[in-house]
Amino acid sequence: MHLSTSTWPEADAVETDLAVLPVGSTEQHGPHAPLGTDALTAEAVADAGVEAYHGEVVVAPTVPVGVAEEHRQFAGTLWVSEDTFRDYVRETVASLAHHGWDRVVVVNGHGGNVAPLREVCGRITRHDDAYAVPLTWFDAVDLDRDWTGDPDAPPVDIDAIRMGHGGPVETALVRAVSPDLIREERLDDAAAGAADGWGEWVGGANLAYDSAEFSENGTVGDPRDGSEALGEWLRERAAEKLAALLDEVAARDVSRPERR
Repeated sequence: MHLSTSTWPEADAVETDLAVLPVGSTEQHGPHAPLGTDALTAEAVADAGVEAYHGEVVVAPTVPVGVAEEHRQFAGTLWVSEDTFRDYVRETVASLAHHGWDRVVVVNGHGGNVAPLREVCGRITRHDDAYAVPLTWFDAVDLDRDWTGDPDAPPVDIDAIRMGHGGPVETALVRAVSPDLIREERLDDAAAGAADGWGEWVGGANLAYDSAEFSENGTVGDPRDGSEALGEWLRERAAEKLAALLDEVAARDVSRPERR
């Protein structure tokens, strides 16, 4: 059940303690992919995972702005501080828990949200009246294991799609869920100005803080490798991971350790 399209009596009638909160970002994804890519993909994975799950789940509205100052040089990028983001997620989870939906999986589509989400979900679980755990969809899909073990996986160079931003993985999923949003005529330019990897690494340290320092147009990886077939495969695998996680969260003893 999606809260944004439901009435309050319909929400009141739901008999579940499970909720999903998609979170993303509004930031540049190269000249070919929309600023809302991370929110769009997080919501798509959340919907597919809930559909694959065997029980009822409440789906909260997607949080569209995240921790994304690293893309500030590119027009249209929006961001909030980590403190603001953590507070927003924590208070949203608290409001879900107020209505009885106190087991929450936060489905994330943006790399900059990973660290603050892990911290705030731990704080929620330790100190609030809820249990929360984050799932970042592109980390949940194990390309080596999931792709190698699937005879029906689309043909792809795994090494070419491992790391990217507006690259093959994100481009593929957007093609699968909203193909009209990919500017096909700009793909060659996106690839020409793309970086081969994220950051400038020396001795295990990333010297670059902003994507403009190492990518001419904000793209990392060749988006031309991101086919619709790959996107559909990624969505299915991510949905399976989310459905399995919902199973575990539903069955988990979430009482505080000191109370057990």
